[in-house]
Amino acid sequence: MDVIFVEPSFPANQREFVRALAEVGARVIGIGERDKSSLDDGLRHWLAHYEQIGNVTDVGQLGSAVRFVQKLPGVNPERLEAVVEAHVMAAAKVREACGIPGTSTRTAYLCRDKPAMKEVLRAAGVPCAQSIGSSDKREILAFAERVGFPLVVKPRDAAGASGTHRVDDLRELEQVLGAQPHDVAVEEFIEGHEGFYDTISIDGRVAHEFVSHYFPNVLDAMRTRWISPQFVATNRLDMVSSYDEVKAMGRKVIAALGIETSATHMEWFFGPKGLKFSEIGCRPPGVRAWDLYAAGNEIDIYREWANAIVHGQVARKLSRRYAAGVIALRPECDGHIRGYDNGDEVFRKLDGMIIDHHLPPPGTPTQPVSAGYMANAWMRLKHPDYDTLRAMLDWIGQTLKVRAS
Repeated sequence: MDVIFVEPSFPANQREFVRALAEVGARVIGIGERDKSSLDDGLRHWLAHYEQIGNVTDVGQLGSAVRFVQKLPGVNPERLEAVVEAHVMAAAKVREACGIPGTSTRTAYLCRDKPAMKEVLRAAGVPCAQSIGSSDKREILAFAERVGFPLVVKPRDAAGASGTHRVDDLRELEQVLGAQPHDVAVEEFIEGHEGFYDTISIDGRVAHEFVSHYFPNVLDAMRTRWISPQFVATNRLDMVSSYDEVKAMGRKVIAALGIETSATHMEWFFGPKGLKFSEIGCRPPGVRAWDLYAAGNEIDIYREWANAIVHGQVARKLSRRYAAGVIALRPECDGHIRGYDNGDEVFRKLDGMIIDHHLPPPGTPTQPVSAGYMANAWMRLKHPDYDTLRAMLDWIGQTLKVRAS
């Protein structure tokens, strides 16, 4: 099978999708923004052909490159794959224009536009927060009066917590609306624990599924420096019956949005109002969560995805042997990293349980708290017992300190 893959070299783990496609027998054609000379040796080996364009999110440029590839002698692209949120809609439009199977523009739109997504899911019986999408301030204020505070305001096509604000009263709402240049999604604030449900799905059927938990919820984690936030992939998914409701919701969402053969990333809340859907993307989760799933289940998850794309099936059974998690370690202030306290103790005590880590060397400029879980220092661990892993991650957060000035 000939597979076109969008932007094979950035971010860094994009190369793993290309590797996996090549290893399961696909002939991979890359379309990206970087010069061919900048591709590493692995990509040069795995890619049968590469086309450089100026912007992979530009439908015209991407479409022209795909049509050129379709005209190459002996080349017949049967899939066009994009696994970065910003690339998904352009790829869907080009797919349809060029007659290549895959995620439709309808599905891509519904997975990007939060109010439209929730409208479809409410009609399908999926419990969602009350929401509105609008650029009309009067309409938004009327919604706020009807639903009450707190509310969440974010761009209609936001990914993760990007551009997302909690507002607790009318003054804060008007401040946020004044700073937002485009349409926004405004939602009822749902109190409760936040997690995500991720899959590799084939023809709308869930082939592999995973559940992870945020500690604390994302809005708090991305705005509070002293917190060392975590997310943890559970290995209890098949043992704890309370996950059955999450799995059933995920399947209903995938069906309602028309997601076929794709990775998916769905966020949910559970609290006093029960289980509530938050949002979904028809692409893998960010922050390298797939690496945790691979470590916890003893699989090459990129090959599992590639087998789904190329052969319509997955190759391995998930072991569920380990829970796996990441903890973000924030510098004490913005500036430059000076060093670390208690690092030797952490490595000594957790030897054999650390998957990998990143401790930027002294002198490295810090990144702001809002830059995310892997913007500064981090560690990833695995352990057969979920509760033990959680305690280990908490201990790291209390012990390993990132000094900056």
